[in-house]
Amino acid sequence: MAIQPLSSQSISQQAIGVMDSGVGGISVLKHIHALLPHEDLVYIADSKHAPYGNKTADEITARCFEIADFLITKDVKALVVACNTATAAAIDAMRKRYTLPIIGMEPAVKPAAEASRNGVIGVLATVGTLKSAQFAALLESYGRNVKVVTEACVGLVECIERGELDTPETKSLIRQYCLPLLDEGADTIVLGCTHYPFVKDAILEVVGESVTLIDTGAAVANQLKRQLEEKGLLSTSMQKAEVNFWTNSPAANASLVVELLWGMHAHAALFDSF
Repeated sequence: MAIQPLSSQSISQQAIGVMDSGVGGISVLKHIHALLPHEDLVYIADSKHAPYGNKTADEITARCFEIADFLITKDVKALVVACNTATAAAIDAMRKRYTLPIIGMEPAVKPAAEASRNGVIGVLATVGTLKSAQFAALLESYGRNVKVVTEACVGLVECIERGELDTPETKSLIRQYCLPLLDEGADTIVLGCTHYPFVKDAILEVVGESVTLIDTGAAVANQLKRQLEEKGLLSTSMQKAEVNFWTNSPAANASLVVELLWGMHAHAALFDSF
């Protein structure tokens, strides 16, 4: 007997997959869950291979294919690449390979330029993001009339992966990367990695409340909602959504870190197949 294809009504009840190089994308997941509280979510933290910022584009693309293939086995209806570096390196290849909606990230150069009062914006990001063609294109499109100062925050992702949000080491790194932006006069700073919103308070301690911090998580959630609406894929359920976490982190406290960042009870199941 022939298998009948799923209707859009059936597909709409499937979960949304959210993936990141580690736990940083939970900052985006929180925006998605707040905006779409009835959508089931499956989150993958590729922490075993974090950070992506020091990997080649081919290596990052291979990781993204592995994770996307895993999420598709969970019958997701859409994918969110909650990682600036992965988006820059792999999202074009992913959109060619997969037919489901794929939403990515990008450092918010445009809204930062619009928000800046003095025309000087800072960008905190990984090496991979700052070296990407996508970031160069953003500067070309939106950075012409502003001064853009960048800092590659080596080591900061690793601190956040360990759940060290308020330690002397983390604060020292933040100070090291933020002070040069202030010295250049930046009044607006882009958090160009999904890990960085989790140390927003520590960043504000260094830069002061007069500096505007730009986080793109809410914009990604809105774009996801628009795409689901356009394709008739928004969930019609009124039930409380399920949020499931998966990680390949070798750390003994991996679930505790996920719970710390999620801000409510959570358990991260281990996947060690890749």
